[in-house]
Amino acid sequence: MNKNLSKLQDLLKVKFKNINFLKNSITHKSYDNKNNYEKLEFIGDRVLGLSISKKLLDLYPKEKEGILDKKLASLVNKNKCYEVGKALKLDKFILVGNTKKKNKDIEKKIVSDCCEAIIGAIYLDRGYDFTENFVLKVWEDYLKDSKIIFIDSKTRLQEYSLKKYKSLPIYKLISNSGPRHKPNFKVAVRLENSKYIYANGASIKNAEQDAAKKFLESIKIWIGKIKVI
Repeated sequence: MNKNLSKLQDLLKVKFKNINFLKNSITHKSYDNKNNYEKLEFIGDRVLGLSISKKLLDLYPKEKEGILDKKLASLVNKNKCYEVGKALKLDKFILVGNTKKKNKDIEKKIVSDCCEAIIGAIYLDRGYDFTENFVLKVWEDYLKDSKIIFIDSKTRLQEYSLKKYKSLPIYKLISNSGPRHKPNFKVAVRLENSKYIYANGASIKNAEQDAAKKFLESIKIWIGKIKVI
């Protein structure tokens, strides 16, 4: 077995029956276009959502669905998966196309995607119950903090736009540049009767989040003491 894979198993505290699941979960498509983490990420995203949803129902049986939904979103978003991925040191093991690239330069989206892919790999290798226990252990501290609701910028901006204009924010992709393992997306967002605010990100989703955040900050400047978030 590859030494890195063996070391990663030790860090995860998971012994894989089929080590190829683990290998694929840390392989970016720029490194191997056929055997990579994309499908594992797809599965892992669903398993993560289900595991955390079940736990939230246990923790907050009397909570309203809307509040639970916001708690869930704050616990399974890309930023949270990145935090978990960094805590698990996944960035030290990820395989990308440019072999000369230093681990510290691997961008956030890849680390976040690999975190979900790891969950997908564990699920396919060991089944749901084992994977749920893994997820709850890794997310334990974040679940303890789930009494506090963190609403992402896109949601905040959407709520504000619907309340004020009865319409959704308008997002626009401006450009897509950079290599495959480190893309750069530029997007813009505006509301009715407003100018576009621009932002960049490693994915369209991340760029939209940053654009929404900048827009909210600009609103706070425009309307002074009126609190919108």
